[in-house]
Amino acid sequence: MSILICGSLAFDTIMTFEGRFAEQILPSQLHILNVSFLVPALRREYGGCAGNIAYGLRQLGEEAVPLAALGNDGQDCLQRLRALGVDTRFVGEVSDHYTAQAMIMTDRDNNQITAFHPGAMSLAHNYPVPVQEAIRIAIISPDGRDAMLSHAEQLDQAGIPFVFDPGQGLPMFNGEELSRFISLATWVTVNDYEGRMLCERTGLSLEAIAGQVKGLVVTLAEQGCDVWEEGQRSLVPGVKASEVVDPTGCGDAFRAALLHGLAQGWSLVRCAELGNRMGATKIASRGGQNYSFTV
Repeated sequence: MSILICGSLAFDTIMTFEGRFAEQILPSQLHILNVSFLVPALRREYGGCAGNIAYGLRQLGEEAVPLAALGNDGQDCLQRLRALGVDTRFVGEVSDHYTAQAMIMTDRDNNQITAFHPGAMSLAHNYPVPVQEAIRIAIISPDGRDAMLSHAEQLDQAGIPFVFDPGQGLPMFNGEELSRFISLATWVTVNDYEGRMLCERTGLSLEAIAGQVKGLVVTLAEQGCDVWEEGQRSLVPGVKASEVVDPTGCGDAFRAALLHGLAQGWSLVRCAELGNRMGATKIASRGGQNYSFTV
């Protein structure tokens, strides 16, 4: 029995800005914003939510099955996943598009600015959920807009429980669409900023959202996360990282732990505890807690 990961596969270009974004941007001049950041450190890695989550699940002994789309430059990424024991049967290849590309810049306070080119990911909806497979649980993570909409409907029709975790893809959807995702999902996970946006767009409170699903998780960075389960909210404390090296991929490490725990039948609190530990381990490493390495 496997875990299906609906999400992106991408190349990440990760840059480090040694200053603070806030010191370089004049709030009164945002209407004519024109800034440049010197980034002494730069690396290019394999990325994307589906790849990182799959890697985390493999580290936890799970069978991970990404449902994603790669472009004509994605063969190395595909080989990397296969070498890690990830089942890539449902990774589509789009010959006339590049693989999705993310350009991520992090400042000294771990704030991030990201530019993203979707490439082949925008055609991920052409690859349907493999309903004939023995899938225990699934996740709708950031992906092409049409893919997220169609895959959620297909999972619901197949009776496969799934986590709705829109991440940075949340702004693509209006209130009606987000309400539909919530009505189909078994669990919902967001960070605190996304949680506020989800409430604003749907007109629902977090308590109301939690009442429609089996569980809701709102991550709070180093403070841990709020977990709503059976009408009760619990704060799961964060785990202090040994050092802060790179926050990229921490959310995917959390997602992998969450899916692993849910697949084992754990309570949502226990799942979140493992997620906090994996996220703290990831932030103290560079490339060691996801499937990427410098290319």
